[in-house]
Amino acid sequence: VQLQESGGGSVQSGGSLRLSCTASGLSFSVSSMRWVRQAAGKGLEYISFISGGAYITDYADSVKGRFAISRDNAKNTVYLQMNSLKPEDTAMYYCAADCETRVVVTTGQCRYWGQGTQVTVSS
Repeated sequence: VQLQESGGGSVQSGGSLRLSCTASGLSFSVSSMRWVRQAAGKGLEYISFISGGAYITDYADSVKGRFAISRDNAKNTVYLQMNSLKPEDTAMYYCAADCETRVVVTTGQCRYWGQGTQVTVSS
């Protein structure tokens, strides 16, 4: 199984980015997916969850109303649309699959992780 994130970059505060995570070797359409981030020197922070059929989504309070998770099962890809970005959103963003729980705060809770994509938001 491989998860490949893309779409990170540097933006100014208030800007937008869309992250993508493409999976291979995974029964993607039945796999719930998560986005998790890690700021420099800090632990993992759960961001968002989407069920396999996209019927259920969930967000951390820190991003609710600004970020939107979606998926295209035909493309084996999950997305994270990030709007109204703030400097505190600066972090490495990871997608994860095959997790024990909906909210993930440690790497051990998920079997599969991508390599991450860096998001930097300047003020």
